[in-house]
Amino acid sequence: MTEKATLDRRTFLYTSAAAAGAVMLGACSSNANNQTGSSGQGGDNGKATSDPSQKGSETKPLPKPASFQEAPMLKELVEKGELPPVEERLPENPYVIPHRWVKPGKYGGQLLMISDKASGGAIAASNKEYMYGHSLLRWLNDGLDIGPGLVESWESNEDATEWTLHFRKGLKWSDGHPWTTADIMFWWEDMVLNEEHTDTPPDECKSGKGTVATLEAPDDYTLVMKFDAPAPLTADRLAMWVKGTVGNGPKWMAPAHYAKQFHPKYNPNVPKNWAEAGGLFEQKVDFSRNPECPTMNGWKLKSHTEGRSIVWERNPYYYAVMPNGDQLPYIDQLTMSIVADKEVGKLQIQQGKLDYVHGPFYSTDVADISTMKRTESTSNLEVILWDGGSGTGSMFFFNYDHPDEKFRKLIREPKFRKALSLAVNRAEIQKSVYFTTGEPTTGTLSPKAIEYVINDEGKRIYQEWRDSAVKYDPETAKKMLDELGVVDKDGDGLREFPDGSKLRITLDYPANTAQEHIQKNQLLAQHWKAIGIDARLNPVAPEGWSDQWKAGRLTSTTAWEVGDGPNHLVYPQWLVPIESERWAPLEGQWYNVRGTPEEKTELDVDPYKRTPPRMEPEPGGPIEQLWKLYDQTRVEPDEMTRHRLVWDMIKIHIEHGPFFMGTVANTPRVILAKKDLRNVPRRENLAQGGFANPWIHPTPAVYDPETYYWENPEQHQP
Repeated sequence: MTEKATLDRRTFLYTSAAAAGAVMLGACSSNANNQTGSSGQGGDNGKATSDPSQKGSETKPLPKPASFQEAPMLKELVEKGELPPVEERLPENPYVIPHRWVKPGKYGGQLLMISDKASGGAIAASNKEYMYGHSLLRWLNDGLDIGPGLVESWESNEDATEWTLHFRKGLKWSDGHPWTTADIMFWWEDMVLNEEHTDTPPDECKSGKGTVATLEAPDDYTLVMKFDAPAPLTADRLAMWVKGTVGNGPKWMAPAHYAKQFHPKYNPNVPKNWAEAGGLFEQKVDFSRNPECPTMNGWKLKSHTEGRSIVWERNPYYYAVMPNGDQLPYIDQLTMSIVADKEVGKLQIQQGKLDYVHGPFYSTDVADISTMKRTESTSNLEVILWDGGSGTGSMFFFNYDHPDEKFRKLIREPKFRKALSLAVNRAEIQKSVYFTTGEPTTGTLSPKAIEYVINDEGKRIYQEWRDSAVKYDPETAKKMLDELGVVDKDGDGLREFPDGSKLRITLDYPANTAQEHIQKNQLLAQHWKAIGIDARLNPVAPEGWSDQWKAGRLTSTTAWEVGDGPNHLVYPQWLVPIESERWAPLEGQWYNVRGTPEEKTELDVDPYKRTPPRMEPEPGGPIEQLWKLYDQTRVEPDEMTRHRLVWDMIKIHIEHGPFFMGTVANTPRVILAKKDLRNVPRRENLAQGGFANPWIHPTPAVYDPETYYWENPEQHQP
């Protein structure tokens, strides 16, 4: 198998299934479709059209422009001798933006944005979703393709045990210092392989056996990754997340010329005890919190006022350009205000105090569309809908490893879980929670995943899983429960366990969860009560939620969704239990200790009292079957064979599931943009209508916000 510099892996693009059924959503769509004009993405006023030439992104690198242009503020610095000419600041072959919807823009202005995250770590995770500059490779076409990033070209050997990455020559950090593979090797040798440091080898640096790779840098622009077994998903995983610093993906690099002064190995004045040195080191090499730390992103940090605001300014050395040679970004400054109170934030939106709101970061949902449309004349914000890409919407799943043996036996009975799924009136949830958008689903991974769109067989597999227990059929649900002996034995109208003891299902969720999930849970309790199941909402203190779930002490999770893609194997935790946060927490933890000395320890200890809590799956059961198939996918170089193995795993979910229950898939995400902000893609521009929900397919970073520009930048000055 050989991976090329760009991977055109699909023969057709999946057309999203979500349709805006509500009148307001329909109005939003038609407004977006009918705009015309001259200076933006496809029309005279920069709005989307249905022109297919403006849909999606080129999969082959565009040619290097004949000349380059730069922001006036940078040109002035060049003329003063304070900055090298733009040609010297760019690499030999810059990254040329491949999106068909973008048009040459204007420089200047600031973009006012908002975040509701009050803590620094959470802010760092969300605000970096706007920036893809640290990514080695990049997702294109809503995950249908992989294109270059910092890496200009790459290849692997036939069995995918060795990968060679060729980086762009002449890359520079935001302070002008040359970027080389030494910056990766510093991260690898002095952070990842340093047992005292918190960084650990990411998935893309492990073989299909889970063994850590060997990284070598034969020169400043070449990196060789060697594995002891095939690592076929390396390119996919190099495109995941946004990378660069703490949160939302591995760092993958650090500015060695800057960072070494804070590392005890290189500076004798730094404490040798990493417990003392580590805190300062982490703070200094975090470009999202320290303005002095160089970055490879389009904007560099200007200021960070804890709990109040973050300001980013243009990076004069950013390596991306428009096809006409304009160095990006167009906008001078991003100003992010921290507003923890969502109602206060929504009021600011309606008053027009913000320029761009990315709904997934500020919980602006379909329920807010009507209000946003009514206040459009005041806010001057246009409502833009991108597909979310979720395979479930607000979901529900039992703890497959419930500590009560009697309850665990019932939960593990597929007929019980299927009966409860058939009792859910998804049409009511679709109307009440999602305003008739999306499509009812039993629950799958993202409908945009490659395994579903690669051919007709993939489409059929998706539809079978989606529809396997989606029908609202309370009478059949009752009969299935009767067959299990889950009947009303005491005449109180509620069903008991087969032995006659009380059966109560708690709908567990963190107490600070979004209203979307609470509203769904209220309907879920009503639907199950109608078939005689006593289900009650149970908010849990968020501080202890994770520990309780991993220990197997909770009954269910009801405030989550499955949004992951672009394929089932880059983030397979929903498909197969391999960790402790999803539907089989203790068995997932057992997977993590397989093949280690820990596997043979504490065998005489109660699984729930082991450290960490863990249990072995039932021999021949569905989880063991899933593990065997998954282990094959990890070392299978042939992509089509991997797809078929995934289909076999899905068949286990159909036969033995649902292990997790969805409600409504692929509902839209709300994006708000000032009407004179250009190059913001509309749904019609995006290859699959958008793919906004998963963090591993980071939006809007994958659509390059560095291309956004103001039609009248002088009206948007800081």
